[in-house]
Amino acid sequence: MLWAKDLPLDVAIHRFTVGEDPDTDLVLLPFDALGSAAHAKMLAATGLLAADDAAALVRELERIANLARQNAFPIPPHLEDCHTAIEADLTRSLGAVGQRIHLGRSRNDQVILAFRLYLRDALLRLGLRVSDLAAAFVAFARAHQSIPLPGYTHLRRAMPSTFGMWAAAFAEGLLEELEALQSVYQRLDRCPLGSAAGFGVPLPIDRELTAKLLGFSKVQRSPIDVQNSRGRHEVAMLQWTASTGGVLEKFLWDVSLYSTEEFGFLKLPDAFTTGSSIMPQKKNPDVVELARGRCRELRGTASLVDQIASGLPSSYHRDLQLLKRPVILGLRQAEELFGVLARLVPALEVEAGATTAASTDELYAAHQAYVYVQGGMPFREAYRKVAQQIQEGTFAPDRAALTATHLGGAGNLGLEALSADLAAARTWIEAKGVIHAQAEEALWAN
Repeated sequence: MLWAKDLPLDVAIHRFTVGEDPDTDLVLLPFDALGSAAHAKMLAATGLLAADDAAALVRELERIANLARQNAFPIPPHLEDCHTAIEADLTRSLGAVGQRIHLGRSRNDQVILAFRLYLRDALLRLGLRVSDLAAAFVAFARAHQSIPLPGYTHLRRAMPSTFGMWAAAFAEGLLEELEALQSVYQRLDRCPLGSAAGFGVPLPIDRELTAKLLGFSKVQRSPIDVQNSRGRHEVAMLQWTASTGGVLEKFLWDVSLYSTEEFGFLKLPDAFTTGSSIMPQKKNPDVVELARGRCRELRGTASLVDQIASGLPSSYHRDLQLLKRPVILGLRQAEELFGVLARLVPALEVEAGATTAASTDELYAAHQAYVYVQGGMPFREAYRKVAQQIQEGTFAPDRAALTATHLGGAGNLGLEALSADLAAARTWIEAKGVIHAQAEEALWAN
């Protein structure tokens, strides 16, 4: 190990301090290679490293990044993590040149940079999944916008709605999350490299150049804040996934409820159900229930990471090593969740006959009161009149008399504007992805 001081090391202590990094860090390998390539080019540009040495390092780092993306660059347990494994490989390949890669940086800012690059990439990938899912909700709303669906409050029938209104609600919620994603991205769009262990380095490094090479819009200026921000940005990102899960949890609850025999409003395709080990007739909504649980799991992961990162003084502490595994796992779970639901939404089958039958006259009580109001009757008097008719069993509303034509109402879902906003959010995400891709392409070009 690169940091060892040739002192005896207890095997159990070694295992405890290394933890699961050899496996967890596999996802960080290409990002650490990318960050190291930018660092090498910066060192050459500032005269701290010979140009030929930098070029050799970049070539080897590109090889490592390619192997890592093919899962062909394992991290031996004795090398602990991706950072040590990469430097050891560079040293084997290039000798003393490989040992020069660490000039002007600390393990601290190296780790933060690799993780920041990973988070930045993962956030955009998640954004595309959420964008796909929102588009699926819009398509569902278009296809079923006029099919009646009872609107519920307190799980009791309340007012008339439609499947179009229902699906559009989740698309709107996801749009809000896609807009919030941009703020999370701005937190990540600061290059931490050059902060070293939290106090900078006494060398003429060029932090602005490193940021530019990696496609960051700015430098995270304060070296101390770089260390203090560990956990802060991870929590913000996981809280974003949890908030997005909050939108989807309500959808999943509705699907579970509406697909029961008692409601019968929706039918789940067989591919999204499983059978019972004892009851031949059962088709259980396991995908829906597991996805609903995953939404709560995302909140738990965000809380776990927040607990690990909280309660520490300034600068680096080894506690922060424990952030990596739950963050990576949580983001993987979020990506899987969003992807599965993008397949579920278009597969749902609407039982229009059942929803039409459930849309009884009582749902139109408020509508009928407004009909009376339009004739000049005060609302409270109209309210009492309708209530009396319902109690006497004489209520017969004019269902076609009024329609909610305001923006977002059953008669004006605003799907065109919603689609345009979603397209704009996706364009923003894709544009950031292009910046990342162009920066990486330029880095590997020697």
